[in-house]
Amino acid sequence: MHRFLASPLTRRLGSALLTLFGVAVAVFLMLRALPGDQITAAYGTEAAALSPEQRTALEAYYGLDQPFVVQFFTWLGAVVTGNLGFSARAQQSVLEMTALALPVTLELAVLAILLALVIGIPLGMLSASRPGAVRDWIGQGVGLAGLGVPAFLLATTLLAVAAQSFGFNPNGLGFARLWEDPARNLAQMALPAFVLGFGIAAPVMRTTRTAVLEVRSLDFVRTARAKGVPPRRLQWRHVLRNALVPIVTITGMQFGYLLGGAVVVEQIFSLPGIGRQVLLGINQKEFAVVQSTVLVIALLFVIVNLLTDLLYRRIDPRVRAA
Repeated sequence: MHRFLASPLTRRLGSALLTLFGVAVAVFLMLRALPGDQITAAYGTEAAALSPEQRTALEAYYGLDQPFVVQFFTWLGAVVTGNLGFSARAQQSVLEMTALALPVTLELAVLAILLALVIGIPLGMLSASRPGAVRDWIGQGVGLAGLGVPAFLLATTLLAVAAQSFGFNPNGLGFARLWEDPARNLAQMALPAFVLGFGIAAPVMRTTRTAVLEVRSLDFVRTARAKGVPPRRLQWRHVLRNALVPIVTITGMQFGYLLGGAVVVEQIFSLPGIGRQVLLGINQKEFAVVQSTVLVIALLFVIVNLLTDLLYRRIDPRVRAA
């Protein structure tokens, strides 16, 4: 029993639960600090005309007459049982809304990560092959552009150029899900995935370059080179394989970030993802939507980090004992 409680996996699961609880507390308190409440959001300017009796009844209906601690644990208890709340605006449960929005964000995140790896890893390898040479400066320049160009600026520029110069604006036709119309769906996902993937390719490239340079300085690489291993095989099969741990780590972190951080891109390209769901919930003061959706995002982020941890422990046996 003691060995189980002291295992790395158990410690990480305990840390994950504490993280989720902390996120729940933080988002609950931050929403209550915003001006307005659910009554104002539901009735707009008509809320000012409510009588004291009507307001008291509505506060009891929304649970606003309870202390914050009671409100928090009532909501958290409902979430644990699978009741994420109800959206008065959409006339739909938050669970149903999330079930529709989450696949959109997951698809966008997967495509963006794939593009980032396709761009970032070869560019990092190319830069590390000749430090200080022209190819290195080009690679680092592309990485600097990826870090420096804001996603909203790149997104609006690409969307405007594609629409005005090429007449390409599939997002104006209404969103098509992958299983409904794969061709149109991928056309709608292409630009937003590139915008996010270009930004993520920068840290992937820089991490790859640093890790590859570090591995190339190790004894086994010099030994393999002295034995006549072809340079291309040495780079891709020996050096890159041993440099995968930091690359996997940064990729997992960026994937987790995309689950909640793609809200700007989703808004610009009119993608009904989970980030946009949170934004609309904040604008409409729908506490149940925001609280539960943020908690779902945090849960996914924790799961991604746990899977990343398990993956690089699989890649590098030296990490398993940590």
